[in-house]
Amino acid sequence: MTTATTIPMLEDKQLLLILDGHALVHRAWHAIREPLNVRSTGEEVRAVFGFLNSFIKTISDRKPTHIVITFDLPKPTFRHLKFKDYKAHRPPTPPELRGQFARIRQLMEAFGVPIFEQAGFEADDLIGTLCRQAEEQEIDTIVLTGDTDTLQLVSPHVRVLLSFAVQKRTLYDDGAVRERYGGLGPESIAEIKALEGDTSDNIPGVPGIGRKTAIKLLSEFGSLDGIYENLEDVTPPRAKKSLTENREIAERALFLTTILRDVPVTLDIDASEFWTFDRSKVVDFLKELEFFSMVSRIPTNRQDGQLAMEVEEPDFESAPVDYKIVDTEEALEELAVELAKPQGFSFDTETDSVNPMVAQLVGLSFSNSPQKAWYVP
Repeated sequence: MTTATTIPMLEDKQLLLILDGHALVHRAWHAIREPLNVRSTGEEVRAVFGFLNSFIKTISDRKPTHIVITFDLPKPTFRHLKFKDYKAHRPPTPPELRGQFARIRQLMEAFGVPIFEQAGFEADDLIGTLCRQAEEQEIDTIVLTGDTDTLQLVSPHVRVLLSFAVQKRTLYDDGAVRERYGGLGPESIAEIKALEGDTSDNIPGVPGIGRKTAIKLLSEFGSLDGIYENLEDVTPPRAKKSLTENREIAERALFLTTILRDVPVTLDIDASEFWTFDRSKVVDFLKELEFFSMVSRIPTNRQDGQLAMEVEEPDFESAPVDYKIVDTEEALEELAVELAKPQGFSFDTETDSVNPMVAQLVGLSFSNSPQKAWYVP
């Protein structure tokens, strides 16, 4: 994982993790290229598996104290009503993916994670509102998403973890945003996108204005309003001409790219506390989908900044076991000694895909006798 710039957070402080549900589900779906089906029913679950893998990695790496998730509803929002072509180029959700959203909601319910969705608004607007409410309570927040629009939400209490794959993530604070956008901060993100356009959302920008020119103009004049108030001073001439002829396009684009922060939702921080979930409900859900390899990775508590893991056999009655997670140099040395013993050992790999051509390694499991094993994350 790539980390651009980080702000250390104290272990005893509250840390809210906000999940951008639709963005993460779609990325999980596209990351696993081969179908993954429940053997007993034939149900397609690759997006659920990929999402779960990303979720467990995130809570293991970031150790949040509280978690919420947001989803889009399959209905038009105020942006669609303003601009009928907004996101109109996107293909419909594949039927085999559509049903997996319900499964992921069930997964989040098993983990006790509150779900936020609101008719007429996008998940980004819910995220923006929840970030503002958390910030008002001085709660540090990380937004996990694949959408760069959310970089406009970065603040002293809010960071954005952009996820392109399980192993390719970048954490953005104010400094990292400025590094990416030529010195401009989070407050300029919506205006950069308004000037250059956003093809992913089918938002046309000002013709002839690209990222470099947008950054130059905003650096000189501060904002879109500032640019138009000083239009006579804009250079080069072709940019001045295009801005003059396309002001309505620029202002409409800014309306579409600006994330709202006053949606009628309420963050109940007590209800979002994460480590109170019923582990047995999660285990039952994973067994139903035959995610047996994931059972051993379910976190149980947030001890001393480390996740404790419990291991449970999926098909047999409980028996005395000695299962350990190898998360220190001492534990790794102990494992090396055990594996050097003459009886031999078995091992297995944990990956984020069933396709060996695209799979990323996330862990290794070892055993040299019944009921005795080690997991190396």
